[in-house]
Amino acid sequence: MVVRTVYASSVATLDSNVFTGGGTNVTRQLQEVLDRAKSDGGVHLVMDGVALVSGLVVHSNTTIECLTKDCGFFLDDQSNCSIVINADRDKKSIKTRCISLLGGTYNHNAKNQLHHVPTDQRDLVFGSPGDLEYVDGRMVMALEFYGVEYLTIKDITIRDQRSWAAVICNWRHVVVENVHIDLQEHMPGQNQDGLHFWGPGRFLTIKNLSGRTGDDILALAPDELDRESDITDVEVDGVYMDDADQGIRLLSRAKGRLDRVTIRNVYGTYKSFGFYINPWFSDGYGSFGNILIENVDLRQSEPNYHYTNPFLFRIGGNIECLTLKNIRHHYPSDDRPIAEIGIPFVDKKKNIEKAHGQHMNTIIIDGLTILEEGSATANAEYIKVVGAVDNLVLKNVMAVRKNDAPCGKIVSFDEQTGSAENFLIDGVYCKGYEIFADTRGKAPHTNILNAICDGEPLK
Repeated sequence: MVVRTVYASSVATLDSNVFTGGGTNVTRQLQEVLDRAKSDGGVHLVMDGVALVSGLVVHSNTTIECLTKDCGFFLDDQSNCSIVINADRDKKSIKTRCISLLGGTYNHNAKNQLHHVPTDQRDLVFGSPGDLEYVDGRMVMALEFYGVEYLTIKDITIRDQRSWAAVICNWRHVVVENVHIDLQEHMPGQNQDGLHFWGPGRFLTIKNLSGRTGDDILALAPDELDRESDITDVEVDGVYMDDADQGIRLLSRAKGRLDRVTIRNVYGTYKSFGFYINPWFSDGYGSFGNILIENVDLRQSEPNYHYTNPFLFRIGGNIECLTLKNIRHHYPSDDRPIAEIGIPFVDKKKNIEKAHGQHMNTIIIDGLTILEEGSATANAEYIKVVGAVDNLVLKNVMAVRKNDAPCGKIVSFDEQTGSAENFLIDGVYCKGYEIFADTRGKAPHTNILNAICDGEPLK
């Protein structure tokens, strides 16, 4: 195998701009270089400028390296495709190996692309328009990889994605590091998500993902597409949101399982939803194994989704063990809950039926700090149990309200659907609230240890 290094300026006119576009379309010249990976066994394309392109296809053993953030790619108007996609695409078999995108800026030119195109364009992998259920055709995304092993995406900026910034489906050994999503052309309700992962997938590392998105900044959705694939063995360390519409979505809709997942160090500002952990679709309850989320300090801004209330965490489905650790909720500007435990779905008519079908074994909240003041949060119910939990644990909770009149609750249970068979409260300091936990008789085995409250600890 011979891996050839080619500087883009030696084969193409690089007269575009990663912010404004323009220049000469050099798709053909760069594609000829990338196709050498088939004959030579590998290629290293060095971008020493900016290329105007209409979409590039990469093969196994390909590295695209941009020398600076001002080098990279700008997608030509009405290309209506991804900037980069792999050649041997497959939803079930891995046929592409060893792809690296290193450095630079990938500008998708959102305002000059269609949101979605018919499924027969560019020989893509979706079986029918119904695969995604909410779009007639396939969405136009910035980066796409299907059936890939040893994929590295590092030190890049994805700018102005038309829909998702990236989709990665059917993968093993993926590393994403120092990726910034620079969404300037925000279009309300247009699915301008960040990174979206579909199964089957195993061994994913994400470090330092940042930016703004018009929907989820990160989605781990193992069986969203096929209702059967798993995603396991995931570490996410460092997610920084800059007024993202939504934060992190964990979605298992049917037979597929999401398991052995750690997400830590999540900061910044968000509008509507911080973490959405449930099946979402109405055809199943999903399968969530052991998931740990720790060190979260997200501050809310004005919500921009109004079909349901805003929240920090919404949790539901079939869950083995979910641990939330070191969560900070400081000076909130509205009364959104910190955690809604149980389904509710968007359709309130289905809540009771769906709530009784799920099974949540263990939910642990270990380390929760609430500091608040002002009338906007006077009626807050921060932890709302709307489904049945076998074991609910609240540890190391400090909640302080800086108003004279006590009001609000930290924990409440829905009278119809909420319950906790075993409820442990350990290490609580609560000041300024009428009651810490209003169980409404739905927590038959409750144990309180080390609680200091100026109101009632339990009702």
